[in-house]
Amino acid sequence: MRTPVIAGNWKMNTDAASARDLVAGIGQAMAELNGVEVGVAPPFPYLEMVGRELGNSGIFLAGQDMHWETGGAFTGDVSSAMLLDVGCTHVILGHSERRHGWGETPEQVGKKVVAAKEAGLKPIVCVGETLEERQGDRTKDVLLHQAEAAFAGFSESDLAGLIIAYEPVWAIGTGVVATTAQAGEAHQILRAWLAERFSNSFAESVRIQYGGSVKPDNAAELMAVDGVDGALVGGASLKVEPFVGILRGATSS
Repeated sequence: MRTPVIAGNWKMNTDAASARDLVAGIGQAMAELNGVEVGVAPPFPYLEMVGRELGNSGIFLAGQDMHWETGGAFTGDVSSAMLLDVGCTHVILGHSERRHGWGETPEQVGKKVVAAKEAGLKPIVCVGETLEERQGDRTKDVLLHQAEAAFAGFSESDLAGLIIAYEPVWAIGTGVVATTAQAGEAHQILRAWLAERFSNSFAESVRIQYGGSVKPDNAAELMAVDGVDGALVGGASLKVEPFVGILRGATSS
């Protein structure tokens, strides 16, 4: 059985004091929760500080992105080695805000996945369609193109620890949430592709999160959907109470 994984993507939010308070609150709640894996992805300047605050809480630390090169003239970017140096075990790759805000291509995301795995980081690889693509009945084509580019050349043994996050772009930060049927269908598409590309056993081992306006009042329903193995949470991860409410939803589903 797959353990649900909830990751809080803080994006370009929080300051040092609020980050400390947030980590402390989540850590306290973890003592009451079982059967869920939890991680946080703070802004780059706070990664080392948050990592120290996490201590031995069991909460993993993730970078919000990384370059595929190990170093060089890439102003504003960070490398896998830098993330490892500050205590990261995971990294978010291919988030829709990187794809659509900064023009990242599926092939560039694939290069980042290669670099992350070579460095020993566990990737959380985001895939998802825009509203126009969904309305044009292109959801499956988009998801499979992004998945094929992200995992080209890998064997299943190379991808141990992989997490995929299905993020319908039209549901991120909009308050609009995919219906349970829409979420279930997309997760089934991805898991069927994993089984065809790799094996049934590998497909059953990969955790696929849902991301897109997840909140305490919809978390349990979403994570009760067959094949939904947790959530990549944005705005609701910035305060203790709603994020803990989502964690409780994951444990009750």
